[in-house]
Amino acid sequence: MRTTSRRLAALAAAAALAGTLAACSGGGGGYGGGASSPTDTTTGGTTGSPSGGGGSASAAALTTGESDLGTIVVDGQGMTVYYYTPDEPGSGKSACTDECLAAWPPVHAGSGTPAVKGVTADVGTITGNDGEPQLTLDDRPVYLYAGDAAPGDVAGQGLQDIWWVVAPDGSEITTMAGSGGGGGY
Repeated sequence: MRTTSRRLAALAAAAALAGTLAACSGGGGGYGGGASSPTDTTTGGTTGSPSGGGGSASAAALTTGESDLGTIVVDGQGMTVYYYTPDEPGSGKSACTDECLAAWPPVHAGSGTPAVKGVTADVGTITGNDGEPQLTLDDRPVYLYAGDAAPGDVAGQGLQDIWWVVAPDGSEITTMAGSGGGGGY
């Protein structure tokens, strides 16, 4: 009986997430416009050690982790970090608004100079659309995916062909995990 309840709860959560994603996939291939007037507070340069390896993920705002896609950028709790293709690098703003933010929360900066470990891309911050400092890599805002349940999950990879996992050097990883195709839910 308990297994059935868990399956029903999981199905309900999946349906709710699918509804949010459907709301996010409105016309124009994006999730709405940018922030009204964010401030670019890019720190430039890499902070922390680019060596990667041991240590606690929670000690750094961004670090690296292993997934089905290889070594990727993760937040301090080990959750996968993504880029949103409609974001314009160097614009100082995020194109992810409203419903998009519910499914794709920004990776927040814990301080004015975020600590990173194993990430060689330039790290900075902007004022995100939620009013909080949002981390950037190579002048691009970074996000988490609400559908990732545990560290190493990459369920958001390739969704709508606009969400991509981030490599430690700041490049997009555009390959898909396993044998599944890209762009679907």
